Amino acid sequence: MLFLLFRTFFFIGAFSFGGGYAMLPLIQEEVVLNHQWLSMQQFSDIIAVAEMTPGPIAINTATFVGFNMAGILGSTVATLGVVLPSFILIVGLAGLVLKYKGNRFFKGAFAGLRPVVVALVVGAAFLIGMHTITSVKEIILFAVALGLMRKTSLHPVLIILGFGLLGVLIN
Repeated sequence: MLFLLFRTFFFIGAFSFGGGYAMLPLIQEEVVLNHQWLSMQQFSDIIAVAEMTPGPIAINTATFVGFNMAGILGSTVATLGVVLPSFILIVGLAGLVLKYKGNRFFKGAFAGLRPVVVALVVGAAFLIGMHTITSVKEIILFAVALGLMRKTSLHPVLIILGFGLLGVLIN
């Protein structure tokens, strides 16, 4: 189990670009569909908790899934697996990035990657939303929260805490 956790999260870390939200579709595919370690509902709950806790969402998710499957050692192995590819890549490519950052091919590659990353993030939002927002009450809460984020200067933490409290009160 430990090797499988490491290998799975190493794969996720190695082949996901654009940060934690862009990693969500691959994490969902591996954890829910391929290995069936979690149900879609559990996955959605983990994403909600991982978003509210400090740290990158992919690392928090790996830590939770690893713990769920194999305790503290599992969480350590899964977290190491998801972090190690980025660490290796950054250490290995830092010199090249600094050397070629003005190169037109280098700039072109990043210009091509940016829209893909946005598409992955939007895709992850739809993926989670389809399985999380399933009632009229949840649609209304979503719309109000989105409106508050877009139209006010309220800090996102206040919105999260406020809607968590609201959820306790209305359920």
